[in-house]
Amino acid sequence: MFQIFYPDRAVSSAYKIPYEKLYQRGVRGLLYDIDNTLTEHGADATSETIALMNRLKKIGFRIMFLSNNNEKRVVRFNQKIGADYIFKAGKPSKKSYLRAMQRMGTTKENTVFIGDQLFTDILGAKRAGIYTYLVRPIAAHEEIQIVLKRKLERIVLFFYWRKKRREKRE
Repeated sequence: MFQIFYPDRAVSSAYKIPYEKLYQRGVRGLLYDIDNTLTEHGADATSETIALMNRLKKIGFRIMFLSNNNEKRVVRFNQKIGADYIFKAGKPSKKSYLRAMQRMGTTKENTVFIGDQLFTDILGAKRAGIYTYLVRPIAAHEEIQIVLKRKLERIVLFFYWRKKRREKRE
């Protein structure tokens, strides 16, 4: 019933993903949400974020930020990283995901999306046919419209985790 919202993988943090294994499996493009995926909402890139992005570039990944935020916000976050980006992406529309892959020179088969929201990040990536990682939000404090979405996400995640437990038993 809720499968379109289910991530392919759920992990605690974008910083815990086994990127080297992804690269070995042929993944070449990484699409990221910014706020509450890589840093707190509205915050600049942290030293941890900058180090991760540098590591990923050395591995050989193409990196792009896909944000519903305005350009000023995305540019400020990206200042010390220098990755490509799409602002006002209109997630969950698949249009920006497809445009991002085109700009990175990747395909849905060798691109992964990492984000913290089911109804924007994961839904849009799934609609575009991209493998997804859902991460836990970095900050507990969020804008009211996101807080309301999180309540609905809990319902979807209840069924997602139940499905995962069943699959593990089989």
